[in-house]
Amino acid sequence: MDLEAGKPTSAPFVDDDSSNRTGTWVSASAHIITAVIGSGVLSLSWAIAQLGWIAGPIALVIFSVITWFTSALLADCYRDPVSGRRCSCYTDAVKSNLGGLNNKFCGIAQYVNLAGTTIGYSITSAISMAAIKRSGCFHKRGHAAGCHVKNNTFIIIFGIIEIILSQIPNFHELSWLSQLAAVMSLGYSCIGLGLSIAKVAGGSHARTSLMGTTVGVDVTKWQKIWNCFEALGNIAFAYAFSNVLVEIQDTLKSSPPANESMKKATLVGISVTTMFYISCGLVGYAAFGNNAPGNFLTGFGFYEPYWLIDIANVCIVVHLVGAYQLFCQPIFKLVEDRCLNQWPDSNFMKESRPIKLPLFGDSTFSTFRLVWRTAYVIMTTVVAMLLPLFNSVVGLLGAVSFWPLTVYFPVQMHISRENIRPFCRKWIWLNALSMLCLIISILAAAGSIALMIKDLRTYKPFNSVS
Repeated sequence: MDLEAGKPTSAPFVDDDSSNRTGTWVSASAHIITAVIGSGVLSLSWAIAQLGWIAGPIALVIFSVITWFTSALLADCYRDPVSGRRCSCYTDAVKSNLGGLNNKFCGIAQYVNLAGTTIGYSITSAISMAAIKRSGCFHKRGHAAGCHVKNNTFIIIFGIIEIILSQIPNFHELSWLSQLAAVMSLGYSCIGLGLSIAKVAGGSHARTSLMGTTVGVDVTKWQKIWNCFEALGNIAFAYAFSNVLVEIQDTLKSSPPANESMKKATLVGISVTTMFYISCGLVGYAAFGNNAPGNFLTGFGFYEPYWLIDIANVCIVVHLVGAYQLFCQPIFKLVEDRCLNQWPDSNFMKESRPIKLPLFGDSTFSTFRLVWRTAYVIMTTVVAMLLPLFNSVVGLLGAVSFWPLTVYFPVQMHISRENIRPFCRKWIWLNALSMLCLIISILAAAGSIALMIKDLRTYKPFNSVS
């Protein structure tokens, strides 16, 4: 703590690779906005429709406050409490602060979630690409036309783009992509918000209620329950970035202290996203009411102006191209580091040649990186083609990652670093917060799984249609 606070410390440490770390709180904020304002914002009007005018906004605020608080705790765990060395990834931080089985549990939770998120982004981007084609069809043939489009071609196109971008060596060279993606995410959020405001101002009288969808009118009793649970998972997913927080912090300069810069970036990033989330969720619900689509830009609650909807969906695709890289880079680094440690004398593993790329400048080429990262992208592409269920996948990913990565590990590491005495007041309320979030995660996962099972009864693999 003294080291990160800029105080003198007797612990020997080496600020390794400090010359490669040039990030600031501004670039970290861009990374956070890229990671947070993702496909989650697209489902918020649907989530508010399930929860209603009271529970919906309260849930958004609570999730944002919890995420901000636990992210601040996690930022303080970036350096090893004994040696003061940097922790370059989330699992390193857990290993340094907790060790034992916690490290393995964290690794499983983090990397399963990262892989799942990249699959979810493949699905979402394909749906947005298909929506661009469909909007032109609706404009020409009328809103009553089917204009259905198969998603597989677009999932493959997205995969090809990611194969190329996956050759970017590491997080430190992603700053420009994150900044572009952050602009795109704000772009489509503003377009969606503007279209929703225009719909309401134009005299839309969508049916809404304090409690959301009405049992016996919109849904059955059990559908209401499962939908509310899934809505919580969707909101949790909308705030998911803790699984890459340490990796983002590892790009920051040593001065000012990385934890101070990260806390500032976290506050800015979460404040901006919460503002957009509340605006998009509430205005979207006002526009569509209890019949809000699962994705408010591709579910065609809006048809005109079709060109503006196309621009919004282009922004979604560009944003998710960058966000995919943000979430897959930790997986790439894990596998490549372990393979290099396992076979240190292998030329295939350690070969790296400098190359010049148009528009990208100097970079490096590695045969192993090309083979492994291409194989990973192909795997996520195939799984996305097998399971393109937007809301259920988003809800399940949010539920699975929220408790362990956003709450449990930051809380436990803080307790360990601060030597908080068991059963004292602070220990009790921190663990009570963790237990409450665990219950929310379980309920959200149950709702998502129940609706996923329902959807899979009529689904045929590799034949998803928008």
